[in-house]
Amino acid sequence: MVSILQVDGLGKRYGLLPSEVISRGNTFDLYIMDCALTFEHHQHKKAMNNGKDPMPEYTQEQLVNIFNKGQGKV
Repeated sequence: MVSILQVDGLGKRYGLLPSEVISRGNTFDLYIMDCALTFEHHQHKKAMNNGKDPMPEYTQEQLVNIFNKGQGKV
């Protein structure tokens, strides 16, 4: 299902038929689309949050603790 949505997304963005996306597209196109959509989503969340960045800010110590917890070292 994800592949179909990716083909559709590329087709919409570049004005191509799905058959054209499949015959002419490659993984680089999917990578660019993913990055662009992620950035657009981030900007949308930022705009909905009164211009504040929705990403939490962590100190280096907090990040190390999160990493260690994920590794089972805590």
